[in-house]
Amino acid sequence: MQHVLIIHEVASYPAWKTVFDQAAAIRKEAGEISYRLLRFDRDANHIVHFSAWSSLDAARRFFESAELVEIRRQAGVKAPEFLYLHEIEQGVL
Repeated sequence: MQHVLIIHEVASYPAWKTVFDQAAAIRKEAGEISYRLLRFDRDANHIVHFSAWSSLDAARRFFESAELVEIRRQAGVKAPEFLYLHEIEQGVL
């Protein structure tokens, strides 16, 4: 399984979440399979988006596209950090 971990600060979580939800169809079409949203303990506007993807190439094309750059700007995203990851193990304790 391939994953993408994105860490970014947003101007306003509610405003960002509206744009995030509106982009669900294009994320799915691009190859996103599932996602989790987390926030920093002491900063509700510091978001972690962890998602599973059909391929890392598809994820890179999507996140680096001009369309997504504009969507992030509209959503108030500040300096996102993208980590493209291959899963090597999973477990439950």
